[in-house]
Amino acid sequence: MTGFVLDNSVAMRWLLESNKEKDQSYAENVLKSFSSINALVPNLWHLEASNVLLGAEKRAEITVGEIEGFIIQLENLPIQVDPLTAFQSFSKTIALGRAYNLSSYDAAYLELAIRESIPLATLDKNLVKASKKSGVEIYLNVSK
Repeated sequence: MTGFVLDNSVAMRWLLESNKEKDQSYAENVLKSFSSINALVPNLWHLEASNVLLGAEKRAEITVGEIEGFIIQLENLPIQVDPLTAFQSFSKTIALGRAYNLSSYDAAYLELAIRESIPLATLDKNLVKASKKSGVEIYLNVSK
C-alpha cells in the first residue's frame, strides 16, 4: 500500500543529518514507517537525490563510499516512482508552482500528493505551507 509522497528534504536527512533536532527526528520517524507502508515519489526524485549527494561530496561532507552505501539503502526501501509526473508538468504542476510560489520540483511533489490523495512527507517550509493551503496532509503530522 502506498501511503505517502516522500520529498527529498526528508530522505537526504537519513545521510546528511540536520542540526535541527525536530527535523532529524521527523526524518528518522519517516524512515521507520517504511516497515509498514510504501512511499511514492515523482520521477525526478532520483535526479534530485543524486544532485544533493554530489553537492555534499564536492563540499567534502560525505565520501563516495558513504554515498554508495546510502544508495543501496534507498534502493532497498519500498519507494515507487510515479510514471505520470512529466505529463502533469505543463498543466497542474506549473499552476501549483504559480499559486504557491514553489519551484517546479517542489510543485511536482505537491501535485503528486493531490492527485493520489495521500499525505506528503517534507521538511521544506514552503512546501509545508503550500500543502496546508491546498488541503494536503503532512505525513506523520509534523508541525512547522
